[in-house]
Amino acid sequence: MSQTAKQRPPMGGFHHFGITVTDVEASADWYQRVLELERIPAKIPHYGNEESGYAVLLADFSCGIIIGIQHNTRNDGQSFDEARTGLDHVNMSVPGRSDLESWAEWLDDSAVPHSGVTDIDDPIKYSALVFRDPDNIQLEFIFMGG
Repeated sequence: MSQTAKQRPPMGGFHHFGITVTDVEASADWYQRVLELERIPAKIPHYGNEESGYAVLLADFSCGIIIGIQHNTRNDGQSFDEARTGLDHVNMSVPGRSDLESWAEWLDDSAVPHSGVTDIDDPIKYSALVFRDPDNIQLEFIFMGG
């Protein structure tokens, strides 16, 4: 059977994303407060490179979001910049556009600056709400719909 005739193995969706931060505890506290994620009570060593640091896991298992807040011994303390190679932003979906408005209110109440809800029609139709974490990592909520 040729390579082009093979079927790609299945995927089950994203399990988690990990972000390296300058202050693990401050970032974990922020994500717990703003997104109400539950902290998993263990530090997870970096697999295959255990001496380089660890991750603290935060989760909302009801919607399948898990974030690894990474401590890395080589982190030089610079703020995140999406113009460098690596992560650009993290986007989480919401069920409806009105949920974006609710999140905007929630972020206001949590004293987290944000873009407000923006509706885009071209080249595809979607609505988004953009904000940043303490290390300047861009986070977004998005609704894809009509």
